[in-house]
Amino acid sequence: MFKCKAAWNKLAPLARASSTLCRQAGKRAVFRHERTPQFVQPAHMSSGPSGGGGENTLYFVLVGATCLAGGAYAYSTLVGDRERYQQRITEIESRSSKPAAEPSTPAKTQLETAAQAVSEPTEEPVSEAVVEPSIAEPVQEEAPAPEPAAELVTEAPAPEAVPEPPVAEPCLAEPVVEEVTPEAPVLEAAPELVVASEAPAPETPASEAPAPEEPAPEEPAPEAAASQEPDSGAPTPEAPAPEAPVPEVSAPEAALEESAPEIVPEPPVAEHLVAEEPVTEALVTEAVSAEPLPAAVAEIVPETPPVTQSASEPASAAASPAVEPTHAPYLLIGGGTASFAAARSIRARDPGARVLIVTEEDDLPYMRPPLSKELWFSDDPTVTETLCFKQWNGKERSIYFQPPSFYVSPTELESVENGGVAVLTGRKVMHMDVRGNKVKLSDGTEISYDKCLIATGGIPRNLQVIERAGDEVMKRTTLFRKIEDFKALEKVSRELKSITIIGGGFLGSELACALGRRSADLGLEVVQMFPEKGNMGKVLPEYLSNWTTDKVKKEGVKVLTEAVVKNVTYKEGKVEIKLKDGRVVKTDHVVAAVGLEPSVELAKSAGLEIDSDFGGFRVNAELQARSNIWVAGDAACFYDIKLGRRRVEHHDHAVVSGRLAGENMTGARKPYWHQSMFWSDLGPDVGYEAIGIVDSSLPTVGVFAKATAKDTPKAATEQSGTGIRSESETEAVAGSVAVGKAAPTPPPQQKEDYGKGVIFYLRDKVVVGIVLWNVFNRMPIARKIIKDGEEHADLNEVAKLFNIHEE
Repeated sequence: MFKCKAAWNKLAPLARASSTLCRQAGKRAVFRHERTPQFVQPAHMSSGPSGGGGENTLYFVLVGATCLAGGAYAYSTLVGDRERYQQRITEIESRSSKPAAEPSTPAKTQLETAAQAVSEPTEEPVSEAVVEPSIAEPVQEEAPAPEPAAELVTEAPAPEAVPEPPVAEPCLAEPVVEEVTPEAPVLEAAPELVVASEAPAPETPASEAPAPEEPAPEEPAPEAAASQEPDSGAPTPEAPAPEAPVPEVSAPEAALEESAPEIVPEPPVAEHLVAEEPVTEALVTEAVSAEPLPAAVAEIVPETPPVTQSASEPASAAASPAVEPTHAPYLLIGGGTASFAAARSIRARDPGARVLIVTEEDDLPYMRPPLSKELWFSDDPTVTETLCFKQWNGKERSIYFQPPSFYVSPTELESVENGGVAVLTGRKVMHMDVRGNKVKLSDGTEISYDKCLIATGGIPRNLQVIERAGDEVMKRTTLFRKIEDFKALEKVSRELKSITIIGGGFLGSELACALGRRSADLGLEVVQMFPEKGNMGKVLPEYLSNWTTDKVKKEGVKVLTEAVVKNVTYKEGKVEIKLKDGRVVKTDHVVAAVGLEPSVELAKSAGLEIDSDFGGFRVNAELQARSNIWVAGDAACFYDIKLGRRRVEHHDHAVVSGRLAGENMTGARKPYWHQSMFWSDLGPDVGYEAIGIVDSSLPTVGVFAKATAKDTPKAATEQSGTGIRSESETEAVAGSVAVGKAAPTPPPQQKEDYGKGVIFYLRDKVVVGIVLWNVFNRMPIARKIIKDGEEHADLNEVAKLFNIHEE
């Protein structure tokens, strides 16, 4: 570095001379207000004659040489520092390894001292019974085989990793004298860690004391084990002695293996792991019952939990099988109509499919319509237990789709030969991992899947004024949806004196008619209130809604129209409902039937899109929300190719959408083009079926005729053989109906008696919805009219297709 500095001091004046002259000349020109001089050769900053440039060349050569010299110096310095660092590290490692080269002479002496201290009080017969089989005479013959000992040594450090077999239980008994016999398989398999510390006789030399330090050595020496005999009075010196304790362990082990070669449990590792440390701890504890172990032995014998605990836990785990499978090729979330229809469709296309239905309810899949219809008209006093009802045609049926024998147990789903459908009840899916294809249940269980269907249905809405009213009002309010709700309301109708139904839609009107029919016999007051002008005022045109309201009143129901609830309180044992117009209703119980909110709780964790207008999961034409996730039923917001995006909350839609989703889950890739229908029965005499968009705000055209005895829900079920009318639908009926077969139109009736008829709902002069009033089994014709999407000049002619004028 000093040489470079000296060279720079000599060369610097040359550089400064040429640059200084240029700077001074420029300054003079500026100060004299002269024009800035132009340098002809600005690259040659030289004080010599013009065109020379030799000084500049020398300058660059010297500067380059200086840089090279500095780089070489820096490189040599770094290399030297690295070499000195390596030498220093080598010296440190050599110093630290010298003390470790001489291991265990003090340690061995310490182990021998500890073993002698333990063996002095050991004069009990239990120790002799344990030691004698392990130091039998064949020890000298079997000593050259150290491999079993090596196996024990390598696997002893982790006894808890392998479940302990039940054979180890005899070793756990308190009276060891009774359990330890020469034929006992567990005692013969006991480790020889105890032999060194418990030997009372002169047969066991003190040299076997290091035997308890079994986990320390890594490489056993067989020749050292062969050199030791049971009768030797002094320890044999061992030359390569760092791992001397291992041979002393291997000889008794060989003796044990010879004495009982056939006693090996199912997992061989489990025998060694169970018999080694826990048994050692138990026997050593008996040998020095009133005296603690010396410090040396305490370090040798590892601390392990009592064998009683570790043995009982695997036994209990084996006794209790898994509650549910951990994987399901087809996972259906929800136990309603859509899930069951999907399961049946999957099994139809894939007979060996394994389908798992997870439902929050405690019941198997069942149909919901009878809960507000036929079950209330049953004469069976045990209907709440049997849940069987008589349809309008007199046939008896259960609300469950299939008996329990139809399903397989969830624990057998993965092993059953031909697959099946299993239902996991009482569990709710709390979280959905769409990337990992797994769900987490309410009890913490995780289930993976290949394909998943979300059919969670909906949750009944409640009025905010009721939610804010307090616990006393909520205890006396029913949100009607499930089997438990039917049972509770049926019990209330028999015990209380008054029930008020809030809501004038399908559910509210059906429950009002059902309870009104029973009010006379039970002495029950039934009140129905809603903000519309008549029952089902949002669906039916005003004239038909008013006619329906009169029909409900005839059933014994007190109907309050245009009733908006303002406040609800609990006073003097009654629920008091105040309306905005000042009316007050006091009742014993309230039924809120004000609509359904789609259950979309999984949307957040699954990252699925929710429709902001209609609610529910947005799906494509194949009812698919993501690549392996489908949605069906009330929770699906689908695109109707004729009517646009919609969400339908009816039984028929659940059946059809569930069936289509199941087909697409098996690879069908079919679009959803079906126009679902729905129906409602106000008792056995009045009922209607509807399809498409039925909204009372749309313009309507109604064509009615005189009803006959065949034009009732009861007659319809007698003809079709089923109360669930959507099950009897076939698309072929629409093609078989000809326009020419329609009967001529009779003269209009003089009396307003809407016995039967067809109501058309129009949008831009096109039929978008149809209600068949007491006209049954004609739904395929209505579906075809909506599907065609044509303008009709005279809807009376279209009504002839339904044969409403037949006698």
